[in-house]
Amino acid sequence: MQFNSTFLLGILYILIGQILVFFQTNAQFIWPKIKDYTLWVSMVGGIGISFLFIKGVGMLAQSSGGEIWPTRIIPSAMGVFIFATLTYITLNQGISMKTGVCLILSFTVILIQIFWK
Repeated sequence: MQFNSTFLLGILYILIGQILVFFQTNAQFIWPKIKDYTLWVSMVGGIGISFLFIKGVGMLAQSSGGEIWPTRIIPSAMGVFIFATLTYITLNQGISMKTGVCLILSFTVILIQIFWK
């Protein structure tokens, strides 16, 4: 995988997508009134989020020489970090030992995908 501007932009698109997915799916717990607008939240958010993931995955594939395994594994591991961070910030749910180990493993998976040639 080439660590270049295409890679970094792809990561940025996926990062923003993961943040938006968190709020799209968990806003109902942060702001219970959102449950009344589930259809709207899914329709409005879905288009933009899908675009971000499609662009991000394309850029990651391009920076990995066309391999698509990293495009599945890296965003998935990033999602674990985003979810843990935003759950802690928005819902005051701490990180248990089990979750901490999962975060370490997710970080290790990202490093393997980026640096293992």
